[in-house]
Amino acid sequence: MSARLGERTTAGAPLDRWALPALRISIGVVFVWFGVLKVTGSSPVAELVGAAVPWVDQAFLVPALGWFEVGLGAVLLLGRLPRLTLVVVAVHLAGTFLVFVQAPALVMTGSNPLLLTTNGEFVLKNVVLICAALVLLGRVERRRTS
Repeated sequence: MSARLGERTTAGAPLDRWALPALRISIGVVFVWFGVLKVTGSSPVAELVGAAVPWVDQAFLVPALGWFEVGLGAVLLLGRLPRLTLVVVAVHLAGTFLVFVQAPALVMTGSNPLLLTTNGEFVLKNVVLICAALVLLGRVERRRTS
């Protein structure tokens, strides 16, 4: 009988040993990379960030968010404070969906949530990153309780 998707098998244990740290590190690299782009003023999503949080000055918000992302990515890369870090990652990524409420014209074509713009697709991919953070958090919680 084969294992169902999501079930852990004995054969999968070596894969867990490499895949889970690789997942954490890859998320950390993405956070550092995107953060550095914001800090240096090179981010292609600066307008999107400003539109998601219009009540904060974009000249302050984008670099501040960039530094926050660099720090969060660094903590992920170091593997420190995993529970807190992964919760903050998931909440931060969920916050990116504010743009669907604050500036829907930037993420949807004709107010149709099924017709996403490039920006909309960029934000929507965060669902996968949120789920990845939750997988890692679940593993941390499982280790903590065993």
